[in-house]
Amino acid sequence: MPTIEHEKTFSYPLELKLEVHNRNVTVVYGQRDGIKVGHILTAVNGIRVSNTQLDDQRDAMQVLSDPANFPISLKFARPRLTTNEKIFQASMFYPLYMMACQLSPEPRSSGIEVLTADTFRMQCLQTLTGIKFMVVADHQQGPLNALLHRIYELYADYALKNPFYSLEMPIRCELFDEHLKTALDAAAKNSGLNTA
Repeated sequence: MPTIEHEKTFSYPLELKLEVHNRNVTVVYGQRDGIKVGHILTAVNGIRVSNTQLDDQRDAMQVLSDPANFPISLKFARPRLTTNEKIFQASMFYPLYMMACQLSPEPRSSGIEVLTADTFRMQCLQTLTGIKFMVVADHQQGPLNALLHRIYELYADYALKNPFYSLEMPIRCELFDEHLKTALDAAAKNSGLNTA
């Protein structure tokens, strides 16, 4: 899913309330021009912010508390999901998938294949062996069937043939990662979107 960033110039006092959550400077109150609660600070006056520190080693919260630094340009984005959050979201999908299979008026329904929201689209491919592959993409991106099938091929070629891989465990294989990145870049290029 592409990273969408919002950059705005602010005057003192800052009309957004920012606090440190999960080691990031996070918007906890106020919204403006696409900047929403939960977004994290990614840059101050063009200087990248990592956690709570600018690349020039200054503390972001101290910079924001000093009226002499205003007007100030701030860039915000949605926080990236951690591996545990991704696993949690994937595990939430399975019960919904099974409920859709059971509640569907169609006999032998394949469950949820596409879930579309206002900011993203999630598409699922269930293989004949029951393994599910999910892709979360921009809601404007075209069909993802070819990408899902390509990911399935990569999984079969690089994960299942790896003697050190165990089913239902995270895939730790450089060749799989490299080929997956190539497949994602090709899909993004074909759709005109960027991968982040």
